Amino acid sequence: MRLKGKTAVITGGAGGIGLETAKIFLNEGAEGILLVDLNEDQLKDAAKSLDSGNVHYFAADVSKNDQVKAYTEKAIKEMGKIDVLFLNAGIEGVVKPLTEYPEEMYDKVLAVNVKGVWLGLKHAFPHMIENGGGSVIITSSVAGMMGTANVMAYVTSKHALNGTMRVAALEGAPNKIRVNSIHPSPVDNRMMRSLEEGFAPGGGEEAKKGFEQMIPLGRYANNDEIATVALFLASDDSKFMTGAMVPVDGGLTV
Repeated sequence: MRLKGKTAVITGGAGGIGLETAKIFLNEGAEGILLVDLNEDQLKDAAKSLDSGNVHYFAADVSKNDQVKAYTEKAIKEMGKIDVLFLNAGIEGVVKPLTEYPEEMYDKVLAVNVKGVWLGLKHAFPHMIENGGGSVIITSSVAGMMGTANVMAYVTSKHALNGTMRVAALEGAPNKIRVNSIHPSPVDNRMMRSLEEGFAPGGGEEAKKGFEQMIPLGRYANNDEIATVALFLASDDSKFMTGAMVPVDGGLTV
């Protein structure tokens, strides 16, 4: 029961990694979880699937200041505190050469993936300071540790998160707020289906085989393999870790 008595906010909470993390957090004793995502119907289904009276949800666009403020206030109202903040929401954008990348999509990816994390930190930090500290986990990607052609906005956003995380770790440390990031290789979920189709229209399976050949362990990660690392970073098992970029990538970045 590594999260006994703790509360958590999970953005991207209706997606594969977010929902699996919520399940594991509940199994480890979390006394309250707020799921945040853009689509309210998907959130309702996600909360229902968890079958727990300790789960709340709030529909929000994480790139909008007023909506991030609102989900933070919802967490405090429903749970009284925020011990763990899992900033997991993100979008992949499109697969296009940089010369053809749509400006509107570029702006959207940066807004969700980078600004959304900053806003989450901005509004949660005062409550976490008042509560005596906590753990923040940011979902990044191996794309934040290396380059991939034709996904300029996504790679740029994930590299930007390295700086975001490190600044937050430094500013949080005096108040016992730890901030770390997780860097998954491809994960077997919706986002990768979208990217596979983008890299090989009509031949997503071929694209998947190509990605798997790049990974020394020879396969995609599963959602639970990312969620268990989030659990470690959320718990006191990692109490002397902050400012760390943690690859969960089957050896891809080696």
